[in-house]
Amino acid sequence: MRASARDILRSWSPADESQDPLRLTYLSYLDAVPEAVQRECAAGHITASALVCDLEERSVLLTLHPRIGRWVQLGGHCEAGDQSLTGAALREAQEESGIDALLIDPVPLQLHTHPLTCSGGVPTHHLDVQFLVRATPGSTAHISDESLDLDWFRFDELPHGVDDSVQQLVAAARVRLSS
Repeated sequence: MRASARDILRSWSPADESQDPLRLTYLSYLDAVPEAVQRECAAGHITASALVCDLEERSVLLTLHPRIGRWVQLGGHCEAGDQSLTGAALREAQEESGIDALLIDPVPLQLHTHPLTCSGGVPTHHLDVQFLVRATPGSTAHISDESLDLDWFRFDELPHGVDDSVQQLVAAARVRLSS
């Protein structure tokens, strides 16, 4: 999994040049910390998330996260069975949305680092690699036990109080989808 993360980040050329220093930081972290993709790495760990889009409705699927109490994209920790970051992001999106028929773009959309407290109450940082995922027409989402709520929001009508990081992720997705 660590090798996959390195390969993805080495080959990725961010559309937004301001993402490149963060990409290089992630690569340095992966080189320096053998357990960088493991949830148990208290200093911080690589995570994978997915912005699920319904292109027909021009909307995104967001989850009301129980721990932080805000609407965010789907995603989470890499697990032992994950073979790649792309696979981890897709697995998380399927688990958290209840939608099996999702199509993932294997090229990262953007990176985002954020502090939080994981299970066990230990403060850490998520070094999140964010992917664009497309829902197939007619997909119906089902709330999982990892969410307080799950809902579709139009690209230009995100919920009140959504973080700037989610707004930036949606903006990046719109740029990619228009090209």
